[in-house]
Amino acid sequence: MTNISPLNFVHQVGKFGDHEKKNENDLLKVSEINGLLIFQIAQYRNSSFDITKIIIDGLNLPTSLKSSSNSNTRILWLGPNNWLVFSSDLDLIQKEKDQFKEEDFAITNISHSRTIIELEGDLVNEVLKKGCPLDINSFKEGDCANSVYNGITITIDFVSDKPNKVRISGLRSFGESLYHSITDACLEFGYKAI
Repeated sequence: MTNISPLNFVHQVGKFGDHEKKNENDLLKVSEINGLLIFQIAQYRNSSFDITKIIIDGLNLPTSLKSSSNSNTRILWLGPNNWLVFSSDLDLIQKEKDQFKEEDFAITNISHSRTIIELEGDLVNEVLKKGCPLDINSFKEGDCANSVYNGITITIDFVSDKPNKVRISGLRSFGESLYHSITDACLEFGYKAI
């Protein structure tokens, strides 16, 4: 099945907002991340399996409010015994499925159900503060959190501190609203959609 971008009809490449007379490198960058395998791992309550034995694409499952990553895969902690895996390796579930016994884990492919928006630039935190109630300044590279952005449930992945880069994922059905909400918050600073 082909994965059609959730923002196929709304994400337009170009410069927007207060971008005139500004250095292009100083503008926020907004992009959609798509074409990834996304799956959720949930360990059942009655499972006594030691999760430290799980290695996915060379990565351990992260602990509370953290992520782990390499060049192909990012794993986010979603909550107790619950993780979200993003990977450019579209066969990763098949490669790793032997680690997950049915009596211990539920593995759910949710690749078609998420919108992922990436923000990059010095003013990323200011954009997030406009719609998210978290203390954004306390987060740094490798952190992640579940929250809301102007009433839309999101997961924020703090990818990098230098440059500031975050990925915001939400349900596909709210993707267009989330995109418009985030890009509206970027207008004041000027942004480049790539």
